[in-house]
Amino acid sequence: MIASSMKPLSGRNILLEAAAGSDDPCAWAEENKENVGRLLASEGIVLIRGVGIPGGEQFSGMLTSFFGQGPAHYVYRSTPRTEKHKNIYTASEYHPSETIPQHNENSYSRSWPLHIGFLCRQKAASGGNTPVSDSREAYLQIPREIREEFQRKKVMYVRNYSDVDLPWTEVFQTESPEAVEKFCEEHAIEYEWASTGLRTWQVSQAVMEHPATGESLWFNQAHLFHVSSLGKEMQDDLVDLLGEENLPRNAYFGDGTPIDTEVLDVIRSVYDRTKFSFQWENGDILLLDNMLYTHGREPFTGAREVLVGMGLEYSKK
Repeated sequence: MIASSMKPLSGRNILLEAAAGSDDPCAWAEENKENVGRLLASEGIVLIRGVGIPGGEQFSGMLTSFFGQGPAHYVYRSTPRTEKHKNIYTASEYHPSETIPQHNENSYSRSWPLHIGFLCRQKAASGGNTPVSDSREAYLQIPREIREEFQRKKVMYVRNYSDVDLPWTEVFQTESPEAVEKFCEEHAIEYEWASTGLRTWQVSQAVMEHPATGESLWFNQAHLFHVSSLGKEMQDDLVDLLGEENLPRNAYFGDGTPIDTEVLDVIRSVYDRTKFSFQWENGDILLLDNMLYTHGREPFTGAREVLVGMGLEYSKK
């Protein structure tokens, strides 16, 4: 096995450094996949440093070693991305000035990747870090009455697809309405073709138990989908322009009743308190258990290239 060593990072023993001379990323990944797998299972997060700067094809090969299969296709999207290699994508392509809040990938759906991997090919001139937070800790810090109401009612995600946000052709990766309908029916997503275009709604989980550890996790994106995430001024402008029923995306309790903004602000404050960050270095690979850890993005300046690949899809039966 190619030697490597663990070092503390942000107060946590999660940094795995490759030994000098480890200049073949795919060979290093294959040699170290068992060690990485144990760390990912025990810690939920591993940062790998010192294996060079893999290209998209090499990164795909490394994730295949770590996750036990090739990266998954990303469909039912919620953010703009560009595919750089088969099933290897850019990180969400929002304006550099924007913050992307903490979230577990695809937790608005009834299926999601168990793991997710990030590769920093070019760190930003300033900012652009990828903060993470522990979903177990978030669950414990959210007040009990909020947790219990969400767990009881679940979350309904409502989406209207247009150029204001993402068109349905990009979200579902098809130009066929019939393919969209088939996908929705297979994934318990309600849909209708309204005069304004496609509208979908789905009731999904708010709290989950981790399939391996049984621990309770805060696992939803109500705080991200809710119109209040846009800020008061943009929220008012969009409601005035489109009407609440035609907003690009919004979140309600599963019974259709509104979620108070004040409640969502409590959840956002918990994420703000519990997240931690590190400085990217070119070539860094961050692996997350997508259920145990959320991720986000800080604003940045200068060029930044972070690639993403997703692991085996999981769904609660």
